[in-house]
Amino acid sequence: MNPVKTSPKDFFLWFGALIALCVSTVSLITLLFSYIEYTFPDPLAYWGDPYSSTARTAMAMLMVFMPTTIVLFRLIRAGIEKEGSKKDIWARRWGLILILFIAGATVLIDLVTIINTFLNGETGARFFLKSAVILLVALGIFLHFLADVKGYWITNPKKATVIGIGVGVLTLISILSGFVIVGTPGHVRDLRFDAQKVSDLQTIQYQILYYWQSKEKLPPSLDELNDPLSNFIIPVDPQTKVPYAYRIVSPMSFELCASFNTNTPETDGQGGYAGRDIMYPAWGPQPDENWRHGTGETCYLRTIDPERYPPFPKPVM
Repeated sequence: MNPVKTSPKDFFLWFGALIALCVSTVSLITLLFSYIEYTFPDPLAYWGDPYSSTARTAMAMLMVFMPTTIVLFRLIRAGIEKEGSKKDIWARRWGLILILFIAGATVLIDLVTIINTFLNGETGARFFLKSAVILLVALGIFLHFLADVKGYWITNPKKATVIGIGVGVLTLISILSGFVIVGTPGHVRDLRFDAQKVSDLQTIQYQILYYWQSKEKLPPSLDELNDPLSNFIIPVDPQTKVPYAYRIVSPMSFELCASFNTNTPETDGQGGYAGRDIMYPAWGPQPDENWRHGTGETCYLRTIDPERYPPFPKPVM
């Protein structure tokens, strides 16, 4: 009996399915880990990313690659149903064995990582939930494709369809949970506007201090800080395009105000236990109380200490 040949279509179907499955699995684990770190902060962990970039990237990857995985395996099994000899092609045999190998290796590597963080002090809900995620996801993949190696899904196509629908529903729930846990795209946009406003106020404060050190008086208005020679233009609110509020309180004190969309996010302990994440400009492991803000208008009163920031020496003519 001549061996069944693998067509280019069969090869790329299996190759694409394998890649899509690996990306989907890693993205799902990453997403669930992000939820766990967000929901169960650890005081010894690093601060988290207020924009939840890791979780959102994983959500985007799942939206694309999980449906791709389901469709590709459905096409593969439809081809086997139509032409039974395709179950014996080398691409299928190697693909299934490779999937089992990768699933097993993933379990071992991730368990080593989790145990390492446990030995370094990460305990409690984080450790147990991450361990459960790794074991359940990898065990589910391993058992599913072990059954495929034995031909179970070929002889039970309806059950295979039910499994595919179940995986799709679980993926959808995982993605939708992200909008509840880490916020909607609109919320992230508001955070980014607020971050830019804080950065602008920091820049304006520095320019006011430089102006005082140069002229020993506060600028009567923010327009006085514009400097065509250095190409510096006072920034305005990026969201409303309205100038920031500035008020002189005393010869050495001034006030800067801006309108914010949200409160300063609390991100302490929401990052990974053994690595640093992106930090918001106004806070870190020890939040900068000088730039905390609430929702709505927030004003910052600043007083210049002439001993700490003495005027610049005047040149001798």
